[in-house]
Amino acid sequence: MISPLDIALAFFLDLIVGDPRWLPHPVILIGRFIERAELVIRRNGDSPRMEYVKGSILVVVTIALTVAVVSLVIQAVTGVSGEDGFWMKLLLIVLASTTLATRGLIASASAVFQALESDDIDIARRRLSMIVGRDTENLDTQGIQKATIETLSENLSDGVIAPLFYLALGGLPLAMAYKAVNTMDSMIGYRNHKYRYFGYTAARLDDIANFIPARLTGMLIAFASFLYLALRNIRAAAAVFSRSLRVMILEGRKHPSPNSGFPEAAIAGALGMRVGGPSFYKGRLVEKPYIGTDSSGNYEEAGWDALRIVSVAAVLGGLLMVICRLLVLLILIRHF
Repeated sequence: MISPLDIALAFFLDLIVGDPRWLPHPVILIGRFIERAELVIRRNGDSPRMEYVKGSILVVVTIALTVAVVSLVIQAVTGVSGEDGFWMKLLLIVLASTTLATRGLIASASAVFQALESDDIDIARRRLSMIVGRDTENLDTQGIQKATIETLSENLSDGVIAPLFYLALGGLPLAMAYKAVNTMDSMIGYRNHKYRYFGYTAARLDDIANFIPARLTGMLIAFASFLYLALRNIRAAAAVFSRSLRVMILEGRKHPSPNSGFPEAAIAGALGMRVGGPSFYKGRLVEKPYIGTDSSGNYEEAGWDALRIVSVAAVLGGLLMVICRLLVLLILIRHF
């Protein structure tokens, strides 16, 4: 059973080391399984209902297999080293760290901002294209800044706070189950002709899984913006905190996604800027509403400010989930 200290160590391991390329990553393995399973079970000419049924079966099998494999590995190592043995603890910490993407998120956004700072917009566009789904080849500096800030806030929820939340709630198997759901959504959870029915269950389950973490992420961003400014100007920090929460509450539902709008609205309010709006995806214009009000106009500094706020929010999230895990274990001990 994963302890609060294990979660803390996993968080800092991910923050310091990230995901080394030489280490086989569970998410990559899950993705390969989804890819191959789709090829096996889908057939041309399947009816929409059959597509829905097969997609739902893939979701159930992927989650069940992920939880089963993780549980079997934990049991095997426990049998060798004991529940509190060194190798058991090391395994839990390393596997838990693979559910997180804090270092990767910060590093990828930093790379974009550094390219912009060097006035190399082509490199900035290329680096941005690796972390967003929209077309980047025609984005100007302000568009690149805005897109990076949006993905920073959204991926803080998906890649950091949500897996921490499920680690605290149900330990490593539940966190890995969340990663399986999130991976399926990123691969087949699209509302296009190809995946409208086959990916429906994956997309809806991902919406449910991220409902609480997305709103929690928005609140953490608001608190982080307060802490970021508090040492310099407590009144300004209080105003920014209030604005961040207000924009999140009033405008978080504007986003087409039931969850992504809340962290995006919180960061927009914290920075006094506007995110969202029309974007191109694979050459097709997608109209999305604007979120927030452009009251600062300083997009050059907004990028680095957003990165610092997100970094503080990630640490706050880690501390909060360590406390939550402690409370969960205390409840379990008391009742069982």
